[in-house]
Amino acid sequence: MDFSFTDEQQELGREARRWLAERYPLDRDWEAEEDHWSELAELGWLGVSVAEEQGGAGLGFVEEAILLEELGYALYPGPYLATVGFALPWLGPEQRARVAAGEERWSVEIHGLVPWLGSVDFVDADRGTAYPAAGEQLPTVDPTRPLGRLERGQGSPLPGKRSLPRMRAADACEAVGIAQRALEFGIEHVSSREQFGRPIGVYQAVSHALSDTYADVELARSLAYWAAWCVATGDEQAAVAAAAAKSFAAEAAVAACERSIQVHGGTGFTWEHPLHRFYKRALWLEGFGMRPAELRLEVAETLLA
Repeated sequence: MDFSFTDEQQELGREARRWLAERYPLDRDWEAEEDHWSELAELGWLGVSVAEEQGGAGLGFVEEAILLEELGYALYPGPYLATVGFALPWLGPEQRARVAAGEERWSVEIHGLVPWLGSVDFVDADRGTAYPAAGEQLPTVDPTRPLGRLERGQGSPLPGKRSLPRMRAADACEAVGIAQRALEFGIEHVSSREQFGRPIGVYQAVSHALSDTYADVELARSLAYWAAWCVATGDEQAAVAAAAAKSFAAEAAVAACERSIQVHGGTGFTWEHPLHRFYKRALWLEGFGMRPAELRLEVAETLLA
């Protein structure tokens, strides 16, 4: 069986990276970012897995996973992860059509907290009940991703069903993008920075750290897309695949940022370098929902059951 991406999927990833690089360059004003939501709708990214009769592309979660990796790579600030990665399975046909058209944004309540509460229109809570997005917002380590405590008003039932494996796989894919970008930051720096007339990348203390990151990124990507494929096909291994992917990819992203900061030396510890923002996003993903150690316990219980 051929598990490689199709030409169309590879083109989707390339075009996503190009589009995101134009709108989210590294020298952007990080305090005045836009989510370009209407443009995402025009590109068809909000309706990738929405049926064609509902205004979507009629594709699947693997294509969404490709986009999520690229959104992590660009450090996209908007609620795509919450709307498409988390909430979409709950929604009915009319709600999905409004999401695909860019008319609605959704989030979900996890462990009593709602990401992007102030940036979405509705929240899925109480195992399938929609509420208007209102309540107290709380700051987090990543300023682009506040959490909130939902203020429950009049709710209405949702026709779908939450997919926990989908949520975890979505987290993992975004973490892969962050880890990849952190690795590239490190490679670029150690290839150009010289000491004693030689690039610092030739020294083992530096090169080994980035080699470890490379191995982590490749394994994280493999796990993330295995989980995405399981979710897309309804495979019985979806739950364990997603738990493994989220556990490893989130920790890999954190470690990738830490190693890259270290090999950058003093530059890596300054606010001027964007690495700290990727580090904060990685920490947010690692801490959101169940932590990696808890997810590994789920994997162990599945293997030993």
